Amino acid sequence: MAKQKLSTNKTNAQKVEKTSIFSYIKSRHSKTLFSIFLILFSFFLCIAFISFFFNWQEDQSTLNYLTDKTVQSKNLLGKIGAHLSNFFIYEGFGLAAFIIPFQVFLTGFFTIVQKKFSRIIISWNWGLLTMVWISIAFGFLNENYALLSGVVGFEINNYLQTFIGKTGLTIILIFTLISYLAFRYKLSFDAFIEKMKQKRVQREADSLEEESLDKPSEKIKEESSSESIHLKKDKKSEFEVALENLKPTIEKHSDVSPKNEGIILKIEKDPELKIEETVKVLEIDIEETEEEESSTENLSDKILKDFGEFDPTLELSNFKFPTFNLLKQYNESISIDPQELEANKDRIVETLKNYKIGIAEIKATVGPTITLYEIVPEAGIRISKIKNLEDDIALSLSALGIRIIAPIPGKGTIGIEVPNKKATIVSMHSVISSKKFQESQMELPIALGKTISNETFVVDLATMPHLLMAGATGQGKSVGLNAVLTSLLYKKHPAEVKFILVDPKKVELTLFNKIERHYLAKLPDVEEAIITDTTKVVHTLNSLCIEMDNRYDLLKDAMVRNIKEYNVKFKQRKLNPNDGHHFLPYIILVIDEFADLIMTAGKEVETPIARLAQLARAIGIHLIVATQRPSVNVITGIIKANFPARIAFRVTSKIDSRTILDSGGADQLIGRGDLLYTAGNEINRIQCAFIDTPEVEKITDFIGSQKAYADAYLLPEYVDDESGTSIDIDIEDRDKLFKDAAEIIVTAQQGSASLLQRKLKLGYNRAGRLIDQLEAAGIVGGFEGSKARQVLVQDFIALEHLLENEKKQ
Repeated sequence: MAKQKLSTNKTNAQKVEKTSIFSYIKSRHSKTLFSIFLILFSFFLCIAFISFFFNWQEDQSTLNYLTDKTVQSKNLLGKIGAHLSNFFIYEGFGLAAFIIPFQVFLTGFFTIVQKKFSRIIISWNWGLLTMVWISIAFGFLNENYALLSGVVGFEINNYLQTFIGKTGLTIILIFTLISYLAFRYKLSFDAFIEKMKQKRVQREADSLEEESLDKPSEKIKEESSSESIHLKKDKKSEFEVALENLKPTIEKHSDVSPKNEGIILKIEKDPELKIEETVKVLEIDIEETEEEESSTENLSDKILKDFGEFDPTLELSNFKFPTFNLLKQYNESISIDPQELEANKDRIVETLKNYKIGIAEIKATVGPTITLYEIVPEAGIRISKIKNLEDDIALSLSALGIRIIAPIPGKGTIGIEVPNKKATIVSMHSVISSKKFQESQMELPIALGKTISNETFVVDLATMPHLLMAGATGQGKSVGLNAVLTSLLYKKHPAEVKFILVDPKKVELTLFNKIERHYLAKLPDVEEAIITDTTKVVHTLNSLCIEMDNRYDLLKDAMVRNIKEYNVKFKQRKLNPNDGHHFLPYIILVIDEFADLIMTAGKEVETPIARLAQLARAIGIHLIVATQRPSVNVITGIIKANFPARIAFRVTSKIDSRTILDSGGADQLIGRGDLLYTAGNEINRIQCAFIDTPEVEKITDFIGSQKAYADAYLLPEYVDDESGTSIDIDIEDRDKLFKDAAEIIVTAQQGSASLLQRKLKLGYNRAGRLIDQLEAAGIVGGFEGSKARQVLVQDFIALEHLLENEKKQ
């Protein structure tokens, strides 16, 4: 028995030792050391390969004397470097062998940044294929340049040439190169074919236009030539010249039928002209015209009947929405542990019993990350007494955060939310493919995630109408924004919705650059659609205010109240495009870090956002603002008043929770996508759907590879108040409102910046610059302290004369 125990102890010790060694190999420390070794080894190989190309002939004689210390190698890395270089370059793949140190470097880099092992395998596969292809391609060179192809490439090239010849091998290499580009970089000829089609259509249109221009000119020439010939032949006689001087009187002839009445001209003789002629009768044929038929059918109804409803998606009629297989699937079956539920129930009941609170009934609802325990207290128990025991219940359950809902809206129960020990991931695939989202009739549906009862939570951005998101760093705001954008990409056509993405951090929304010509909107003179510069953010927000005013003018002319009614009317062809009417897509402004904009721009950002938040809901402009600093100086009262829909991820304090939600609870969340959503009434706890960067990249690649519009949706041009020039004397660099300002000053005979501010609705800086330019032009006098400047031009005539002389000079 003693021997058996001893042997079992030995085997257990061996298992522990093996386990410890295996765990050490898998540890992050050992992986970091291994990756650093690979990176340094890649530099070792690269230096050895470069040195080999300069010293390979001299080092050939030293290859057989590896252990002989008297024989020295010319390679910078000694005999080891010479042997490795000779093996991989001369006996291997030639110049293409440099791919090996590159792949070794990538392997070390991917390991240190924790990339997936499959990514490393794929990289090596493509690298080895490229190395073999380059080596075989260099094999076409003669034996003097065999070092570039290596023995492997030279021999494979010669072997293949004996079977298919040099031409056949060239064709195969070209085919493999095109295949590589097509599979690796998704090369296609769609853009080239589309460009050729557009050129052909343009040539046909130009030819038709030239023909239409040539025909009228020929007709005019023929008519002019015929008229000239007729005038030459038709010379007037002396009698006709005299007849023109006579005064005719017109009387109706009584004997002529009503359809063909005759006209008698009684010619009175001029006493000065001695001409005697008889009365001449001229008959005029009167053509009867038929009245036009009146139509009771409306013109817009007739156009609708002939052409059908206007389809805004017609330009991109072949657009395909992203497929579900682009999103990852996880095991989302909620594992219910009866022992955990029973233990939590007992602890809740025991804790409340210690404070003399009796429970009549308790029920549990298990969600993906949270379990809701609904309790019905005994009669006479005050709710506030239970609410104050939040920390005591959390202590007894040893839970991360307990949230008490007292009472649950619409129910006569008190809710206690307890985090599950084993959380379940809610994938974006499950909420996007849900029946509730797919069959939704909302204008702008957003699938946020799943509720405690494991139901997909779908809301309509059009009815919110703006969304405010806040939470501490790393709690899921960026994933939440990606979930919102992904929901709209899966549901709305590029013609129906446009995004304006503001990303001060410059790294969160960069993947959406690929869908710029499909879904994004930008200023006309901006290269990148995703805005990272604070100045461009201010210009974009003011441009969006101009777009808002323009849209309200269109709604006023169309006599409708909102964008939905306007687009329905436009689709039914009741609005004329010649009057400026067009289909209006929804515009969604997404700001990833609002606190940074407030710190750098302040009122310049807050004012247009407040305007948009108050007015833009009716014309289809919606705002999604996210910040990790939900303080009162960032989320001001004006912004909060116009953002009834709010999402709160985990925050650090109760003050931040009250700032964003006007109530507590956000400080008790467990993080990792756990959020509270409110639209001004009750608060819902939701587990946000998870979507990582590779999934977003696949979706944007899928959309970006399809046919797109010629450019992104262009916003109106915005001219800043400070867009004038510092060179006020140069006429070409003057402000656009220079002439208007001069006319106002001459009319009022008062030269002041405040006058221009009131009349032209300008800022102080631009008005002051206009005054300086007027002074340089000689229209107003110099600065006289608090007095208004003297106006040197008395009237408009003098002003026009002055401006014309400046142009001539």
